[in-house]
Amino acid sequence: MQSNHSQSITTLLKKYNLRPRKGLGQNFLVDPAHLAKIVATADLAPTDTVLEIGPGLGTLTRWLADAAGRVITVELDPGMVALLRNELGHLPNLTIVEADILQTDLEALLSGSGQFSQSLTPEIPSLPFKVVANLPYYITSAVVRHLLETSLRPERLVITVQKEVAQRIVAKPGQMSLLAVSVQFYGEPTLVHHIPAGAFYPPPRIDSAVVRIDTFARPSLAVADVGQFFRVVKAGFGQKRKQLKNSLAAGLHRPASQIVNAMEQAQIDPTRRAETLSLAEWGRLAEELG
Repeated sequence: MQSNHSQSITTLLKKYNLRPRKGLGQNFLVDPAHLAKIVATADLAPTDTVLEIGPGLGTLTRWLADAAGRVITVELDPGMVALLRNELGHLPNLTIVEADILQTDLEALLSGSGQFSQSLTPEIPSLPFKVVANLPYYITSAVVRHLLETSLRPERLVITVQKEVAQRIVAKPGQMSLLAVSVQFYGEPTLVHHIPAGAFYPPPRIDSAVVRIDTFARPSLAVADVGQFFRVVKAGFGQKRKQLKNSLAAGLHRPASQIVNAMEQAQIDPTRRAETLSLAEWGRLAEELG
């Protein structure tokens, strides 16, 4: 049996002749108890600017607009953009932008400059800002890294992601991944709570979880070259089933002897695997390989 929340969503979709697009990861969170928890986790104030990515039908958007001073939503699907403008366009503190977040210059978006000059009122300060979003699962890692690796980082992210991805983000050495290193280099992640598949319409195949990431004023490691650091990390995880000395030699196109020597200088056993290294060890290794 459909819940009342799901029934209202199906009515809304029918009104605009829309249906959830699987290719865009459109699973809409409709359970108000979980929506309320997400907003509470973001700890929003009337002075806050919030960036929401993939608002879809606007189920979370309404809550954000009630809690924050300004909400900027970025939606890729033109059909959903039209729905949002018709249903929520009357909200004075809401700006609806049709764009691909992965192709969006965050600084231009938040300052109302360039292609976004008609979208925002520049007199209203947009910085600092927070990100609150039910992220499309198929681009979760790419979006998180896009948000964290830009020069204009949000002070906090509260994101709903696949449960497995949430566990990867907060992993400790022994279960690390490229995503975990990328997030923990720039901020402190916390797994807040789980959301069952039934809280969404249509329900995804797996459960979800909410992760809060509080970003650091400066990266957690003082590395001389951030680009070099991530080149080493990406090479290390490029063939993660192999011993790290082999993954790095292949990924960095360097002689194995050079890699082994650098690892020994960094006090890291060359036979270890990438998922076992801490951020500090990656930092030492990148420095030796620099």
